[in-house]
Amino acid sequence: MKKKTATILRWGILILAACFIILGIVTEEPVLILQKAVRACLECIGIG
Repeated sequence: MKKKTATILRWGILILAACFIILGIVTEEPVLILQKAVRACLECIGIG
């Protein structure tokens, strides 16, 4: 692969990853994952 093509591909993947991260934050995925993790931990120790 040529150097220019590799650079364009790297930047494209970086921009795509940033878009997916922003999309996840906008749809409040981190909050849902944290809630599920807390629920799982509480069930594991027998409180929930």
